Amino acid sequence: MGQARALQGDRGRAPGRHRRPVGRHARRLPVFPWDKLEPYKATAAAHPGGIVDLSVGTPVDPVPELVQKALVAAADSPGYPTVWGTPALRDAIAGWAVRRLGAGQAGHRNVLPVVGSKELVAWLPTQLGLGPGDVVGVPRLAYPTYEVGARLARAEHAVYDDPVADLDPAALKLLWLNSPSNPTGRVLAKDELARIVAWAREHDVLVFSDECYLELGWEAEPVSVLDPEVCGGSYDGIVAVHSLSKRSNLAGYRAAFLVGDESVLGDLLQIRKHGGMMTPAPVQAATIAALGDDTHVAEQRERYAARRAALREALLRHGFRIEHSEASLYLWATLGESCWETVGRLAELGILVAPGDFYGEAGREYVRIAFTATDERVAAAVGRL
Repeated sequence: MGQARALQGDRGRAPGRHRRPVGRHARRLPVFPWDKLEPYKATAAAHPGGIVDLSVGTPVDPVPELVQKALVAAADSPGYPTVWGTPALRDAIAGWAVRRLGAGQAGHRNVLPVVGSKELVAWLPTQLGLGPGDVVGVPRLAYPTYEVGARLARAEHAVYDDPVADLDPAALKLLWLNSPSNPTGRVLAKDELARIVAWAREHDVLVFSDECYLELGWEAEPVSVLDPEVCGGSYDGIVAVHSLSKRSNLAGYRAAFLVGDESVLGDLLQIRKHGGMMTPAPVQAATIAALGDDTHVAEQRERYAARRAALREALLRHGFRIEHSEASLYLWATLGESCWETVGRLAELGILVAPGDFYGEAGREYVRIAFTATDERVAAAVGRL
C-alpha cells in the first residue's frame, strides 16, 4: 500500500516537479567555462588563414613511439586491472619520484595511480569525506576544478594569495597548492613551500600539491612538495599530484598518479576500489614506458621552449605585458583591458586564447595563452601579431 500511495503521489505532481538529485547536483556547479568561448572560437575559425587555437592547452605532438609500442603490446588485457596498479607500475612511479623529485623514501605504499588528474581533483574532497562546514583552500587564481571539487562535496572553498596569512585553519581540511601554477606559470620557491607545509602540519591540514607542470620550468626550477628540504624527509600530511599529459603528450591516455602520505593514499585506495576507479591495463604499461625514459621529455621541452620564445617575443612587440610565466605551458598576459576585450581582439586575428576570469576574478584583465599548438600554427600566430 505504501508503494502504491507513493506512486499515486508521483502521478499527482505537476510536470517537472519530480525531485531530481542529479539536477540539484548540477545547480551547485558554475557554468562550464569553455562554453562561453564558443562565439569567439567561431570568429577565429572564420579567419582566412584558419584558427590558431591557443586556449585549452591540449598536446598536439605525437605520443612517443616507445609509449605507443608499450600500449599495443599490452592490448591483449582481457582481465580487470587493479586499482593500485601492477607492481611494475608502482616500481616505475616510485623510482621516478626518487629520481626526479628527490623523494628519497618513496615505496609502493606511497604511490597510487589515478585515471587522469582532473578526475582526482574533482572528486578528492568527496573521497576524503568532506562536506558541509569543511573548507578547501584554493589559490586565488587557479584551475577551476579545485572549486568544483569542493562544490561536489557540498564543502566550502576559500581563496588565498598566501594560505598562512589568508586562511583560517579552524575549518580548513584540504589545502591545494599548484606550482607551477595554471594559469599564471608562477613557481613557489623552496622556502615558501616549506613554510606552508610546516603551517599546515601545525594545524592538521592535509596538503595536496598539484605539480603537473613540474618538468616544464623555463625561468625557474620548480620544486616538489616532496623535496626533503620542503617536507623534512617526511610525507606526513602531504601528497603530490602528477600527470603524464603534458610531459609525455598523454592527455588522451588519462595517465596520472599520486605520491605521498601512505595513510592518506591507503584510505583513497580502499575508496577507489569500491568505486572501480581503475587505470586500464594498457595505459599502465604505457605509463611504465613513459616514466622510464627521459629522452622524449627533453625533446618535447625543446619544442615547447622554441614555441614559447616565439610567442613571447611577438606578444611583447604587440604591446602585451607578461607576468610570472616562468614555468608551465602558458603565458599569462595583459593589455590592461577586460580579458574579454582581449579575447575578442585576438579572435579577429584568428587567434583563440583563454580569458583570465575563467581562473578567478583576479584574472579579469589577463588572458592565458598556451604554446601547445604546432610549429606551423605558432608561426601563423606570430605573423598575425
